[in-house]
Amino acid sequence: MTFPRSLLAELHKCLTLPAVWAGAAVAMLGSIALTVLNATTSRSALASGHPEMLADSSPFETAFAAMPLGTVGAVVIGVVVMGSEYTANSQDAGGGRQIGTTLTAVPRRIGLLLAKAGAVVVLVVGIAAVTLPTTVLIARLLMGDLAVEHVAVDAAVTRCLGGTLYWTLTGLIALAITTLTRSGVIPLIVLVMNSSLVSFSLLLTNVTPLAHWLPDMAGRRLFDGPYTLEGGLDAGPGTLVMAGWTVALLAVAALVLRRRDA
Repeated sequence: MTFPRSLLAELHKCLTLPAVWAGAAVAMLGSIALTVLNATTSRSALASGHPEMLADSSPFETAFAAMPLGTVGAVVIGVVVMGSEYTANSQDAGGGRQIGTTLTAVPRRIGLLLAKAGAVVVLVVGIAAVTLPTTVLIARLLMGDLAVEHVAVDAAVTRCLGGTLYWTLTGLIALAITTLTRSGVIPLIVLVMNSSLVSFSLLLTNVTPLAHWLPDMAGRRLFDGPYTLEGGLDAGPGTLVMAGWTVALLAVAALVLRRRDA
């Protein structure tokens, strides 16, 4: 099977997985809901004459505060795309795992992993292309003339593109780790917690500055604004480090997938 056909097959398979739609909903609907909440709160503070209650009155910054939810959605999609292959079917369907059937259709395992990586990229980029502009538009509409936008258009576009790249690399890292573990449970729990509740990498920066070279910390300059932690890598080197982690993990995952039994 050629790569384009494998990619289309993987995309079709992804769209039949409820968990993929759940990840998309977290990224899109979760971000929109949080933006509505943030923008409404900001509008109330501005209307009452208390802008000092806000970290930033910019509609763009208000919308971008919801961006971490997109990271969670990318993690879910990256995990599910491979984790679903190792989930046991029902007894009525024989109790086997889908990976056997998939490798029968696509025997070239590295080609299979590339097709799955391509599907993750298409899905995450598509979600980001809809979500990020939509949240910014919603924040502008809800905050109206009460808010003054100080983020220039070119800076806003750059940060949206950076956020899209961060989501995409995060989704690919989740795919690689799930390929190595052959189970979506542990990667899903660890990566979602790290992206939402407790950033283990951030905590490690209090122990050693080497933690700034971990993928999520290295890539945070792709989208962050003026109200983030100081220190760590700049945007350019940080992007290269996060991309390097992604390529390295996918390479290890491809090697392991090729050599071990299904």
